Amino acid sequence: MRFLEDPPRFLFFTGKGGVGKTSVACATALDLAGRGRKVLLVSTDPASNVGQVFGLTIGNTVTPLASVPGLSALEIDPEQAAAAYRERIVAPVRGLLPEDELAGIIEGLSGSCTTEIASFDEFTGLLADEAVFGQYDHIVFDTAPTGHTIRLLQLPGSWTDFLEAGKGDPSCLGPLSGLDKHRSMYAAAVAALTDPARTRLVLVARAQASSLAEIERTYLELNQIGIGGGFVVVNGLLPAAAGDEDLTRAVRAREGAALAAMPAALSRLPLDVLELKAANMVGIPALQSLFSASAGTGESDEIVEAGEPLPDAPLAALVDAIERDDHGLVLCMGKGGVGKTTIAAAIAVALAERGHAVHLTTTDPAAHLTETLHGSVPGLAVSRIDPALAVQTYRDHVMATKGTALDAEGRAALAEDLLSPCTEEVAVFQQFSRVVHESRRKFVVVDTAPTGHTLLLLDATGSYHREMARQIGDSLPFTTPLMRLQDPALTKVILVTLAETTPVLEAEGLQDDLERAGIHPWAWVVNASLAAARPASPFLRARASSEVEQIDRVRLLADRMAIVALLPAEPIGQEKLAALTALSPQPAR
Repeated sequence: MRFLEDPPRFLFFTGKGGVGKTSVACATALDLAGRGRKVLLVSTDPASNVGQVFGLTIGNTVTPLASVPGLSALEIDPEQAAAAYRERIVAPVRGLLPEDELAGIIEGLSGSCTTEIASFDEFTGLLADEAVFGQYDHIVFDTAPTGHTIRLLQLPGSWTDFLEAGKGDPSCLGPLSGLDKHRSMYAAAVAALTDPARTRLVLVARAQASSLAEIERTYLELNQIGIGGGFVVVNGLLPAAAGDEDLTRAVRAREGAALAAMPAALSRLPLDVLELKAANMVGIPALQSLFSASAGTGESDEIVEAGEPLPDAPLAALVDAIERDDHGLVLCMGKGGVGKTTIAAAIAVALAERGHAVHLTTTDPAAHLTETLHGSVPGLAVSRIDPALAVQTYRDHVMATKGTALDAEGRAALAEDLLSPCTEEVAVFQQFSRVVHESRRKFVVVDTAPTGHTLLLLDATGSYHREMARQIGDSLPFTTPLMRLQDPALTKVILVTLAETTPVLEAEGLQDDLERAGIHPWAWVVNASLAAARPASPFLRARASSEVEQIDRVRLLADRMAIVALLPAEPIGQEKLAALTALSPQPAR
């Protein structure tokens, strides 16, 4: 593996959700520990699954892996980090201030801006706090999907610039009060990130055009903030052991075309290719096999044949049920890389073809709606909640309203306040609220960002609801976006997953989080199911057999479900998307 040659102290693994970043990062940490190095494996993903891959509980504290000498792991849990951060700010004044003032401070520190700052605070400590983390030869970062990662890696610079300019507004003065003490640490973090002798960027992708385009965008954006160099790892390439049936030939042709059209910026970087394995990458033995040349043929693997047939669960049945209400909000949620965009687009296209007015939008910073639709569809409006555009629109609105009554000095001060990174939270939430409101009269289908980012958005929605309830109380009736999300007559939440251990566990965790917010998922979609495609080769049958247990698990968790088979060609364009709502899984397996 070229990316493992002469590795520096910090290695960052990033890429589109679902490409295998966690598997590659975990296998790298095992490899380095096997060389006698002292290694810390860190997940910065708000929806981390490092613990699931290793089969143990890790959490927000450094946890040594007893079975791997020299290897420890840490998951930066945003909520735990935020709680600890709030306590550091509130503890000195607890007992000194009246309870109502203390409650106001805590409420001011309850938003996702505080969560972002707290996670960032821990992240910069890993890069710059030698007293705590200097003992490790290597720190391996398994990062969140790309949009969130770009934001994370930009934070040391953006918050440092913001603090140095002496800016701040009421929305983030509370969170900021804990930042100013560590300016030198943030400067050291920026220096580490931009030094190729200390930091290596590893861009993980599948042999898919969208996945490769995603890491090219990431690479170019990170270049702009001084993070240069980089290595490309193409993961999960179909091996010769997969046989020569129609499905494998189509997938190989698709992979070959994607690699042949490698984006120019990536073609200049060192490249490693990892073949798909017959077994799932869960557990230390499986991870240790990831970098080996053998994929396994599946001949000697135990192939589990199900006692029951796959359920007859076409996506069309879900569309039928959605259509009965004649309007409403459909939120497609789940782990990155499971096909939320495809499923959201297929549902939207089906509703539009049935004569309904439909608005298809996305909150994903790395959205690919236009590529997926590949053209316009009558009756279907398409948009994107773009954070940069949302922030600019919000700033313009504030300046045009609050700023009109101010003198030149006041307007200048207000403009500086609006440069706070916290402004993005408010702006994106406002755009999301408009989309929720629009669903009262038409169908609105939302392709959400990967799980962790979506939960931060829902946290902002909950904060707004609590503030409205506090201000209005029982004096007037009111409806907040959160109340609409909680009403099953207005909102249908669809959890999209793959029939694999980690995505199903991730979706189950998301369902639990939603339930705690009073939002009950309406349905699950198992996407790109190999078992539903009924392959013939032993290798693919071994891969398919591992889906049986996960599909049965979904059947227990879901009120209703749909299964979409893995297709020979990517479902791009109106015709292929429409076909998804006409397909049923095979009745037997």
